[in-house]
Amino acid sequence: MPNSKSVDKAARSAGRKRGRNRLVRSSTRTRVSKARKLISNGELELAQQETAIAISSLDKAVSKGVFHRNKSARLKSRLMKKLNVATVVEPKRST
Repeated sequence: MPNSKSVDKAARSAGRKRGRNRLVRSSTRTRVSKARKLISNGELELAQQETAIAISSLDKAVSKGVFHRNKSARLKSRLMKKLNVATVVEPKRST
């Protein structure tokens, strides 16, 4: 139990911030995992769209202070690397 008003208020504030951060972190992880799944299934058109959404979501999380900028850069780099490898392996169809 907090012993003073300021500590009590800080604890409540931290709880609210933690809830918002969890929401952003969860939705960002979901976007990244959806993009990875689409890449591994070979659905490249949808994967490109979802990858763009995931990258945008990572950038927003960094701007809100949820993820460190280096972690976001690492995740984006790995995601794009997987997408590029899948694109090279699967040649584009001319039909």
